[in-house]
Amino acid sequence: MEHTEESPFLPYNSERPDLVIPEYGRNIQQMVEFALTIEDREERNEVAKAIISVMGQLFPYLRDIEDYKHKLWDHLYVMSGFQLDVDAPYPKPAPETFTNPPERVPYPAEPPKFGHYGKVLERMIDKASAMEDGDEKTAFTKAIGDLMKRQYVLYNRQTVEDKLIRAQIKELSGGKLVLPDDYEIISANEVVKVHGSIQAASVPKKGGPKKKKKKKY
Repeated sequence: MEHTEESPFLPYNSERPDLVIPEYGRNIQQMVEFALTIEDREERNEVAKAIISVMGQLFPYLRDIEDYKHKLWDHLYVMSGFQLDVDAPYPKPAPETFTNPPERVPYPAEPPKFGHYGKVLERMIDKASAMEDGDEKTAFTKAIGDLMKRQYVLYNRQTVEDKLIRAQIKELSGGKLVLPDDYEIISANEVVKVHGSIQAASVPKKGGPKKKKKKKY
């Protein structure tokens, strides 16, 4: 049956105006629209505070967010079309704050020299290269060498000679990082063993506990 104003049937949501912030639901949106009709400023302030309280109860996890009440008041303004005039504890946000698209995330201008190592490891090498010579720089260099070995083995799934890792860390650092000759880089077998154990632990075991067989007498 087609819905009319005299029809006892509830209207479909598709026949209603779109919600500004769907997460809060239609009841909150109607409360905000009601607040806009209140002429007395003090009463309007009290209604706005009550709406904020209900919004906070609907989404208690927002309390874990820093300055979550500020976010709730911003949402209240957005749902009112920035028309709500109340004495809020925070200034009314500018509409363009929510309408302008976010800035594009810049991508690295140059790809990593070795794709399996990635840009993060290259930044680690740059950081270590800028350090003063000493025990801390040596320890950092060793950690980077082990990480390079892990990345290489997991990416290529094959054994790699330590001399290659030594050569590449020296190349990527421009000769500023050199692994000590007596340092033993993590073995490929250890990398595979540890990585395999992590994967096995993350995969749930099929089936439940084995049932005990009943003894036949």
